[in-house]
Amino acid sequence: MSKILIVEDEADIAELIALHLEREGHEAVSVSNGLQALPAAIQHLPDLIVLDLMLPGIDGMQIFKRLRSDTRTAGIAVVILTAKSQVTDKIAGLELGADDYLTKPFSPRELVLRISAILRRVKKVTHVSELCRGRFMLDRKNMKLFLDGAPLNLTTTEFKLLTTLMENDTAVHTRADLLREVWGYNTDVATRTLDTHIKRLREKLGPAGNHIITIRGTGFQFQADPEAATTA
Repeated sequence: MSKILIVEDEADIAELIALHLEREGHEAVSVSNGLQALPAAIQHLPDLIVLDLMLPGIDGMQIFKRLRSDTRTAGIAVVILTAKSQVTDKIAGLELGADDYLTKPFSPRELVLRISAILRRVKKVTHVSELCRGRFMLDRKNMKLFLDGAPLNLTTTEFKLLTTLMENDTAVHTRADLLREVWGYNTDVATRTLDTHIKRLREKLGPAGNHIITIRGTGFQFQADPEAATTA
C-alpha cells in the first residue's frame, strides 16, 4: 500500500481521485488549499503527490518548487493535474521535474494507471543496494546519488532515468526504450518529456553531465569515462 497526497481545491474531484486510489489499495490524504500542501507533505511523507496547479493560497507551480527545494520532500514523486492544457504549461512542469502531467477533464482510471506505473518504478530501483560507475554511486535503497562522494538530490524520475542509463552503460538506450522503462509508455510518445528530463539531469550534474551522451537519431548512453570515449 502506498500513501498518496491529493492537493485539489475541488472537493468532488479530490473525492473521486481518493475513491479510485483506495479501490486499488492505496491510502489517500487530501488538502484543498495551497498553503496546506507543503506542511501536509512534510507531515505524511507520501509516496506520491497529485498536485493541481490552480489552487487558492499558493498556486501549484510555486508549491511544486517548494517541494523540490525542501530536502524532506525533494524526492517525492509528483503528478501535476490541472485544467491548463497549453504545451508551455506542460513543458514548464516537466522541466521542473514533475513525474507526469494530466489535464482536466481526465479519466480517473488513466490517472490511477499512471500513478501505479510511477510507484512501480520507484520500488524497482530500490531492490539492489548500490550501483557504481566511475564517479557515480547510486544508493538505490535510499534513492540517493553520490557524485565524487558528495550527495546530489534528484527527483524520483531523474533517479530512475539515471539508473536505467547506468545499469547497462555499454548499450545505447533508444528513446522508445527509455520511455517504456522510465515512464511506462508502450509506444514512442511524448519524446519532449524525455528531452526535458535529460536536460534537467545534465544541469544538476554540472560538468559531469557529459557522462550522458546523446547518440543522434537513436537515443542516449551513459559513459563512465566520456573523455576516453571521445579519444578512442
